[in-house]
Amino acid sequence: MSVQLYNTMSRSIETFVPAKEDEVGLYTCGPTVYNYAHIGNLRTFLFEDTLKRVLLQSGFTVNHVMNITDVGHLTGDGDDGEDKLQRMAKEQQQSVWDIADFYTTAFFADFDALNMIRPTIVCKATDHIEQMIDLIKRLEERGHTYTSGGNVYFSIDSIDDYGKLARLDLEGMQNASREDVEVDDHKRNPKDFVLWFTRSKHGDQEMMWPSPWGRGFPGWHIECSAMSMHYLGESFDIHCGGIDAIPVHHTNEIAQSEAATGKEWVKYWLHGEFLLDDTGKMSKSKGEFLTLALLKKHGFEPLDYRYLVLGAHYRSQLRFSFQSLKMAQSARRRIGEAVRSMVNGGAQRTTISSDAALAYRDDFLTHIQHDLNTPQALAVLWSVVKDGTLGADERYTLVLYFDQALGLRLDAIEADEEIPADIMALFDERNRAKAAKDWEKSDALRSELAQKGYVVKDGQSGSSIEKKM
Repeated sequence: MSVQLYNTMSRSIETFVPAKEDEVGLYTCGPTVYNYAHIGNLRTFLFEDTLKRVLLQSGFTVNHVMNITDVGHLTGDGDDGEDKLQRMAKEQQQSVWDIADFYTTAFFADFDALNMIRPTIVCKATDHIEQMIDLIKRLEERGHTYTSGGNVYFSIDSIDDYGKLARLDLEGMQNASREDVEVDDHKRNPKDFVLWFTRSKHGDQEMMWPSPWGRGFPGWHIECSAMSMHYLGESFDIHCGGIDAIPVHHTNEIAQSEAATGKEWVKYWLHGEFLLDDTGKMSKSKGEFLTLALLKKHGFEPLDYRYLVLGAHYRSQLRFSFQSLKMAQSARRRIGEAVRSMVNGGAQRTTISSDAALAYRDDFLTHIQHDLNTPQALAVLWSVVKDGTLGADERYTLVLYFDQALGLRLDAIEADEEIPADIMALFDERNRAKAAKDWEKSDALRSELAQKGYVVKDGQSGSSIEKKM
């Protein structure tokens, strides 16, 4: 079976064929580390993790490069505003370096909690200034740049196909309103973008480096081009990100990369849709925003959120609510209980050989390899879990095979173990408080048990306790 992917460039589903047989060059836009990642950001990383898992399951080796943007990303996605790290550093009264280190660590804590496979290479923008300067020099030598007001700009009029990914209306852009042009009156075309800043209306920054054009810092877009080509070469297979990156960031990346090399830069472009809340697209600019830590405070595990995300196709908008997350939590627990029951019964990994098991495997691959259709893949998982006609070993083996792509840590579920006496004592005390209708004490003891890694369930037949999955 072959992997089929929706290519944003062609607006069609294509059979994936890597440039090198069985080896994939994958670049994913990483976080700008000025704040915690909100769960909308994390949805994009989860779709990219599913892509990587499917490629690995399909027999490919994946060389995955992800950047850390720790300089150059301004509060506007174009060339306006203050550097996001610089602004946060002022607010927190810390150095930009400390801000970047803190939020990079926080990001990877979330990354690991969601069971995402770490990239092969994680590259910080501030470690690759030399590569960025070299790439700007190449563009300058080929006649694609100009200097105005101290900054170095890329001229979109120097190429013939600017905006091809987003299918931008170039004629309409040429007739842009004066209001748009006044964003930066040093630009020859309002859609030209900065490659190197030496001038900022916000003054000098902590992060600045010497360059042929003066002391300054790189534009956001040049960073990804320089780092991806440094590690993956001048042409590679797949570039991913959120759909909001299409009209500006990825458009500008393509323009400068292909202008510098004269080659097609990326063959397959994949983009994930937005996570929506009650006010629309989830965004940090709205003030308080939903983080993984906040979901935990509400009693959810990170993998509950992963399950929720798997329940929608990555190219479909997903509306978040705590009710939908509660349903995802319940569904994930039921699958976990079914797997634990298999393990308790002595199920072992085996070779899939029966016609029924092979049919389930092929059905799963048909869905997951067809543009990462995770909702249908989950449906196949549920069918296997519920199919009592399959042998326990084959059922267990299929579930673990499916989880290579789904990433729900089903292989980590162990047989029930005897609950320690001190935990049972707390559980009994909680039940007595509940029977006495001392709800405050009952809830406090439930929370204490949860902190110790145990879940209390109340039902019509009484209360039960089990170790968290």
